[in-house]
Amino acid sequence: MRGAAIVSLVLIAGCVSQSEGPTTNTGTITGEVGDARNRARVHTELAAVYYERGNMGVALEELRVAQAADRSYAPAHSMFGLVYMELRETKLAEESFQRALGLAPTDPEINHNFGWFLCQNAREKESIGYFMQAVRNPLYTVPWRSYSAAGTCSLRANNVKDAEDYFQRALKLDPDEPTSLLQLGKIRYRQGNIAEARRMLARHMKLASPNAEALWLAVRIERRMGERVAEQSYANQLRRRFPGSPEYQSLQRGQYD
Repeated sequence: MRGAAIVSLVLIAGCVSQSEGPTTNTGTITGEVGDARNRARVHTELAAVYYERGNMGVALEELRVAQAADRSYAPAHSMFGLVYMELRETKLAEESFQRALGLAPTDPEINHNFGWFLCQNAREKESIGYFMQAVRNPLYTVPWRSYSAAGTCSLRANNVKDAEDYFQRALKLDPDEPTSLLQLGKIRYRQGNIAEARRMLARHMKLASPNAEALWLAVRIERRMGERVAEQSYANQLRRRFPGSPEYQSLQRGQYD
């Protein structure tokens, strides 16, 4: 789940390695302090570091310090939302994202992350508007991520036409966006365009370590192409690396399509 969220990790120089004094027994990293907004920013960035490390308890501690310093700092509320989302505290996550959006309604990262939250909670149709709000911001540095996420959420809502369009938009901006390559490859396979599906999957596998979804697509593509050696190779990888996956269960049952 964390991989689909956007977390700003541009840290102030020295805030991780240097401090004004020893830390308390909480085990947190001590940052430099200045005015209230700067303190909120530093501790929010530290929370992001702990979030990426999977240490949600310390991330929450840092965010409480950030909030105490400046309750109007929108990224802190958004970061609270991501942490609560990871902890499956759905109500608290949504409240945090809504506070963040109330303070910064056009912030692209906040809109993207709230969109992903909605998608993860079976509210896929609602999520699309927030992804589109994110990409409308001309200062947004990673719009392809929101297009790709919109494609993924459209697929979950069984809207293949829109999903295809979003993935194509993502790849127009970043031809090496791994998720869009894989998902568009799956769409091409279902459309019967096996050669194009194979080409997109090959590009995906050059950029990312194949997961069960990618290996299962590779098995089916090679089977349709009549390449039995390659099919068996991918099937062996799927069995060896992801024996408990739904994809491997489909392979065992012979349910290729």
